[in-house]
Amino acid sequence: MGVERPGTETWALADSLAEMAHLAQTAGIAVVGEVSQRLRSVSPATLIGKGKVEEIRELRGGLTYELIIFDDDLSPSQQHNLEREFGVPVIDRAALILQIFGQRARTHEGRLQVELAKWEYMLPRLAGQWTHLERQAGGTGTRGGPGETQLEADRRDARQRIGELKSEIARVRQRRELHRRHRVEEGLPVVALVGNTNAGKSTLLNALTDAGTLAEDRLFATLDPTTRRFTTPSGNQFLLTDTVGFIQKLPPTLVAAFRATLEELESADLLLHVVDASHPNFAAQARVVHQVLAELGLSDRPVITALNKIDLLAPADGRAGGGAPEEVPSWPSGATFDPTATPVSAVRGWGFELLIARVEAALARRWVVVTVCVPYQADQLIQLFRQRARLADEKYTPDGALLSGQLPERYVSQFRSFLI
Repeated sequence: MGVERPGTETWALADSLAEMAHLAQTAGIAVVGEVSQRLRSVSPATLIGKGKVEEIRELRGGLTYELIIFDDDLSPSQQHNLEREFGVPVIDRAALILQIFGQRARTHEGRLQVELAKWEYMLPRLAGQWTHLERQAGGTGTRGGPGETQLEADRRDARQRIGELKSEIARVRQRRELHRRHRVEEGLPVVALVGNTNAGKSTLLNALTDAGTLAEDRLFATLDPTTRRFTTPSGNQFLLTDTVGFIQKLPPTLVAAFRATLEELESADLLLHVVDASHPNFAAQARVVHQVLAELGLSDRPVITALNKIDLLAPADGRAGGGAPEEVPSWPSGATFDPTATPVSAVRGWGFELLIARVEAALARRWVVVTVCVPYQADQLIQLFRQRARLADEKYTPDGALLSGQLPERYVSQFRSFLI
């Protein structure tokens, strides 16, 4: 069930519902029907109008369905009212994505994040989901004292579990931070793959590094971050990290729950934005990614764009021509990308040489030419410069070690007091 509200949609309703159908299929749900309504204002009780409620209810006469999925978020009361009207379970986009996340999470961290998101989603819905919770559970020896309702007890348990999960995720974040510090000490720049789910990030990671991560033509095929070392043909090295994909209308609670995973982006020197160039709404998908990055405070991070899946473009469009294109195609939609946008095919290996060269060039700009005079007593900083810089010259003076060369930008602040 989709709702179109003039002036509020970034996608056409038909495209949004098509994506919803893809999500449902990913969750193992067979789609047997589709309904939509154009509304100027939503109903506080049921989101949709009374006539549409009656229309969906009457569909049961000739259509067998066991579940109704709304493309928009439902309040707990709306969900409860709709289930009462239809006599079948009703969920929204957030609940569907949570179900997929639950199926896809593989690591301990991923499962913790999914469970936290589920509890935070379910907490305000406890009363509407379980009518038995409203029964009194008071009496001698009951938990919480006489008169406490089962609903109150369950809400208290839910909040306690949410607190436990947040504490455990905080510990995971600390361990991940240690891993990030180790990578920083190693001196290798980090390139993080970002993009809409199913854009081909995992396929690109596998093609470049033989990572062996799961890559399927399904939304949210992978949730857990994977990092691999990559050596360029010129001998330079960087770390390539795959992260969870984005999607339009991604509920804020899910972004918050996966904050620990998305923090991998914060340590990245460069973001490699993978776009499914074959998708009819690729420009809108790209805007969603930039919007989420802005919400995460990463708008200032340098970005290289890879226009993936060009092998799927019909030769008649004049964009693929049956082979690897040499330059950025001219898109009929009029959408434009930054000058470094590179057409690639992760499946066929097209465009890799140019993409890697542009990544190297972008990373090279993250190096700063410096000359410093470090006192001998700060021997750890002297060793750090020798290990991490592209050392051009080293001299010994009465005041300290005179060092010059190219230093990764992330280390410059540690030498600011000794710059010449």
